Amino acid sequence: MRKAQKRQIDELVKQLEQAHDQIKEYVDENSNQSAMELLRDCQNAGISIGTLIESTEGEGHQTVSVLEEYCELAYQLHENLAEGKETNANKVHKILRQKLIKVSNSIKHDIPLRKEAVFLPYKASMWDSLESVWQAADADPNCDTYVIPIPYYDRNPDGSFGQMHCEADQYPDYVPVTKYDEFDFGIHHPDMIFIHNPYDNMNLVTSIHPFFYSDKMKKVTDCLVYIPYFVTSGGVSESKAMCPAYMNADYIVIQSEEYRKYFDMRINDKKFLVFGSPKFDSVINKCKNPPEPSIEWKESMAGKKIYFYNTSIAGMLANTDIFLKKMRYIFDVFKQRKDACLLWRPHPLLGATFDAMRKQYKPQFEALRKEFEEEQIGIFDNTVDIEHTIALSDAYIGDAGSSVIALFGITGKPLFILSNYILTPPEKDDWRGTWIYYAFDMWPSDKYLITQNNQLWISEGNEYHYRFYMNLECQYSGNYYYKKAVEIKSKIYVLPFIANDLLIIENKKIRKINLKPYITQWSFHDYFYNEKYIFLIPNQYPYLVRFDIDTEKISYVDGIRQFNTRNVRGEWLSGGVAVYKNDLIFASPVDNQFVFMDMNTLKTRIVSSNSKCNVGAMKIVPYGDELWMLPMNGTTVICWNIKTGKTEEYNDVPKGFKSFKLPYEFECDEKPFGNIAVSNDSGRENIILSPHLGNMYLTLDRKTGKMEEWKTPVTFKNYGKNGYFFTSSMGGFVTRQMPQDGAVHQIFDAAERKLYDVNIDTKEFREVEIAFDYSDVREHESGFAEQTVQMPYALYESAFNSLKDFLDNNITGNPFNRERQLKAFAKMNVNMDGTSGKKVYDYVKGRI
Repeated sequence: MRKAQKRQIDELVKQLEQAHDQIKEYVDENSNQSAMELLRDCQNAGISIGTLIESTEGEGHQTVSVLEEYCELAYQLHENLAEGKETNANKVHKILRQKLIKVSNSIKHDIPLRKEAVFLPYKASMWDSLESVWQAADADPNCDTYVIPIPYYDRNPDGSFGQMHCEADQYPDYVPVTKYDEFDFGIHHPDMIFIHNPYDNMNLVTSIHPFFYSDKMKKVTDCLVYIPYFVTSGGVSESKAMCPAYMNADYIVIQSEEYRKYFDMRINDKKFLVFGSPKFDSVINKCKNPPEPSIEWKESMAGKKIYFYNTSIAGMLANTDIFLKKMRYIFDVFKQRKDACLLWRPHPLLGATFDAMRKQYKPQFEALRKEFEEEQIGIFDNTVDIEHTIALSDAYIGDAGSSVIALFGITGKPLFILSNYILTPPEKDDWRGTWIYYAFDMWPSDKYLITQNNQLWISEGNEYHYRFYMNLECQYSGNYYYKKAVEIKSKIYVLPFIANDLLIIENKKIRKINLKPYITQWSFHDYFYNEKYIFLIPNQYPYLVRFDIDTEKISYVDGIRQFNTRNVRGEWLSGGVAVYKNDLIFASPVDNQFVFMDMNTLKTRIVSSNSKCNVGAMKIVPYGDELWMLPMNGTTVICWNIKTGKTEEYNDVPKGFKSFKLPYEFECDEKPFGNIAVSNDSGRENIILSPHLGNMYLTLDRKTGKMEEWKTPVTFKNYGKNGYFFTSSMGGFVTRQMPQDGAVHQIFDAAERKLYDVNIDTKEFREVEIAFDYSDVREHESGFAEQTVQMPYALYESAFNSLKDFLDNNITGNPFNRERQLKAFAKMNVNMDGTSGKKVYDYVKGRI
């Protein structure tokens, strides 16, 4: 029996109790006719209750028998009054009450309360996130379940609704489906509704039918539960931190306690159910007992290793042209293999996303798909059950930013993470593209270099010839946990990028200085140090950090991060940082405001440059009493004299100057310049601007304000020779901690990973050789390893481990270790035995 029906019966029983009190009064007053009418009503009410119970519990139910006794008693009392027999009011009330108590007890103990659970999937391919909860509910004899696939619409480019879809016919045969227009939510008012679409009207690609938006579903259920349709091996994108369904849901199911931090802090902590993702249940259980492939698939798989190829929406949107070229490269590699079967499964919404956001590329995508199927390059998988496919696969190849990685990772099957920019097999020295990735800048010495795998390498003579020095004992091998190492007073200080600590190394022994913990994917973006302090400039870390070198005291400064780093239209922008006398200066990335902070007292003040061009500065270059500000947007370069307060603006760029946003490769109006070099050696001031996203170096005449292209003595490009030399800029002048006014400046060629000493007056130059011993580098390649928080264990495509190497099992570095992978991925999901769905259902059932 449903709770609403039982509530209705309880209300009728309560009315009978009130009627008994009134019958007693009528008998006391000798109003026998009125008492008889009420007894007749009681008898009819008992019959109604019995009829309702039989409709839900069946005929012959124990409670109905007790009700029959009650009705018989009411009839006998009615007849006694009708015959004028002597009747005692108290006795009548007592025996009616005793019989009704017996009825109430039977209703309470003999009629099980039935729940009603409704599941509202919209994409059949995402049903797996709800299935194990449904299975638990369906197995409960006291729960009625309804799976109601709901319709959704493709979005037109203008955001309006396009074609409607309903995938009710795509669910497994064992799942009974109810049509969405044949279920009356008002009448049923289900006890619980489970949803996996959190966006309501906020999705740019699709929208579920507005009737099923979470605010409307909240009104027709006692408990609304959101279960993410995806799983993740690490972080969650900022776009998913707050969605409409989060505020309307009573509960939100998450993989582990660690994932709470990726949701907006305004969401009540009590909403989160930390039971692991039900989506994992299916893949865990299916991999224990792999299903039989179809006859067609079995023929393609025979005698081959199966590689699940995942093409994600994020990878496509990042750079669609490169994405399609990567597909071509993958197809060509597998065409040559007789021992490998490529099982290609595009994201279910990839086609719709092409239509909505990259329509001009859709024909190329469809042509590749047609070629794949017609030439039988592999298996094209458009089935709804991804876990079925994973269970049949041996390994994963694909993008890093996909929830499929988590599904594979938790099964213990190898993960090979592709770089979409690698479109050719590696050639000699292509490994340098990864190992010499950072520009050599920001410090007076490049004695130490932090390479990939979080390793520290050393150039004893500071001549850029590096050898392995030591591992930094980071639990992850991925880049960016630490960014720079500097030597101060005979100690090596390793400064964080993602990490929440800095390292002090003496005699190859590491001492970790922990900061206040704050989990983020990008903690700091800049640094400064002198003989007294080290300053860590925050990006997502909430505070500026000052570390006292002598006392090791840590000071935290609030407000700098909020001023210097802003979220502008979904992109985090950080303003420039510079030193002027005893002040650290922080530029706003959005206007002409600056924070000056005394390095000793940490006192701050806000100052405006009062420039007419009120734009943010991505970089500040100090030169004497002048601060040169390079714009975040536009092409106006500002020179601000701190002493006089005077500002000069220069924006007369040559006609051919343009900026290109990489890796997207489209023209933009952002971050045109990367640095500035000034020379006075020739007796005249020579000012050169190096590009960031711009396409050329410029020379600036301060008197006329005219800018012209500065022809570099070496040809620099804003793209590498191949995908191993990926770059997001052309490179530029190397920033040194103290301003230079000589003619010789260093230029880092980002595309070629080369360093030059260049005389900007005479254009004389020499290459500064950046050297590694190849065998030393190869020996310290990590291979399969715990990469990052977001990538617990995997192998990345590189010059040392190409796609061919992976297929040949010719791995440089650590070979694949299944137990190590399972241990790493266990941290991201609290439930590894495939029972998350049951735990979710049992908890929700117990709370309603």
